[in-house]
Amino acid sequence: MTKADIVSEIAKSTGIDKSTVLASVESLMSVVKRSLSEGDNVYLRGFGSFIVKTRAKKIARNISKNTSIVIPEHKIPAFKPAKVFLKNVAK
Repeated sequence: MTKADIVSEIAKSTGIDKSTVLASVESLMSVVKRSLSEGDNVYLRGFGSFIVKTRAKKIARNISKNTSIVIPEHKIPAFKPAKVFLKNVAK
């Protein structure tokens, strides 16, 4: 399902025009991205949490060149679904 499909579904079920729904979806995504970039987690009860995880520093190897490089500690965005959401998917 694409963003356009999501906008169409929401517009059809709520009766709101697609341009307003698209603006709302875009706004939600920008708020989530901004919050995660600032290090804040986003919790949506009944859906899940968008969280920032920290990956530890590690050493990676390039086998073909027989070299090692150090990958520094870095942060990545992650999604943790709510229990209710997991139950609905598992049906």
